[in-house]
Amino acid sequence: MHRKMVVGCDEAACDLKDYLIGVLKKEGVEVEDVGVADASDKTVYPLVAERVAKAIIDSGYEKHGMLICGTGIGMAISANKFPGIYAAVCHDQFSTERAKLSNNGNVICMGSRVIGPELARVNLLQWIGLTFKEGSSTPKVNAIKDI
Repeated sequence: MHRKMVVGCDEAACDLKDYLIGVLKKEGVEVEDVGVADASDKTVYPLVAERVAKAIIDSGYEKHGMLICGTGIGMAISANKFPGIYAAVCHDQFSTERAKLSNNGNVICMGSRVIGPELARVNLLQWIGLTFKEGSSTPKVNAIKDI
């Protein structure tokens, strides 16, 4: 289980972020919240994604991340600009599983306008319980790294 996570959101997702931080803390996960704190903070999501990505990189990739915006898409696109960051939008359990087990994802992205809090909780709990294992997906993940 991943015990350290960096989380961030934009103004569209503060409530969901705060709820999911509570879920993580109940599971004993150490949480670093890089904002935004509330809907009055209009920091654009690429800057929040940058904060999360840099915190993961600075940790030597020991930390994982969670990014939430309206759809999760912009956060994923932004986070994936950083080396060693593998962010995926996860709005269902199968995608969540495959993002981690097939693609060695280290940042889960969700959209507060797409997914409800209960499914977000289920996906997040699934995410933190999964670990990438070397196997048939390893050559594909290595090809991603090479690019």
